[in-house]
Amino acid sequence: MSGYYRRISHAGPWTLTDVLALPEDPAQRVELVGGQLMMSPAPGLPHQRASHRLHNLLEQAAESAGADVEVFEAVNVIVPDGLLIPDLVLIDATASQDASVAVPAHDVLLVVEIASPSTRVTDRKLKPSLYAAAGIRHYWRIELEPAPRLITGDLTAGTYDETEHLAGATTRIEHPFTVEFDPAVLARQAPRRSRPPR
Repeated sequence: MSGYYRRISHAGPWTLTDVLALPEDPAQRVELVGGQLMMSPAPGLPHQRASHRLHNLLEQAAESAGADVEVFEAVNVIVPDGLLIPDLVLIDATASQDASVAVPAHDVLLVVEIASPSTRVTDRKLKPSLYAAAGIRHYWRIELEPAPRLITGDLTAGTYDETEHLAGATTRIEHPFTVEFDPAVLARQAPRRSRPPR
């Protein structure tokens, strides 16, 4: 736990109300699972690059499909066992108008996690089970190392039926609406602009 939260006196299990009342810490995310705080550091540049690009791709695909949704980054999602903060979340647009600091899982259509060294085990094991228990229909995970790949999961009989999409070819995903892209674009750096001569 960072010094930011060490100064806060707290006895017993944490509650959703406790966590939502905490001051924001720009250096890390604070989630709640089973009454315990779960912390992860603020994402690095490769993570943010992938998140930003997928955000844009999802917005464009949703607009093309006429889907009445909104895409958000790092918002509080209330699940039966606590509070999680997906890297990206797709929310019913009507529900998002009424939301403030947190969104109930039943209004979420898709969650996306971008695995990093500090969150890889959590993103692969713990979070999918919690999202599935909350009834969220679609779970995606982006793995950036050793090469970009996208794992898409559709909720079937209480667990996610996963499909892997590798970099180097355009993949077409049909749900929650059609989106097509090569996972490689999530990690590729933008070309450097040449400076004009002085």
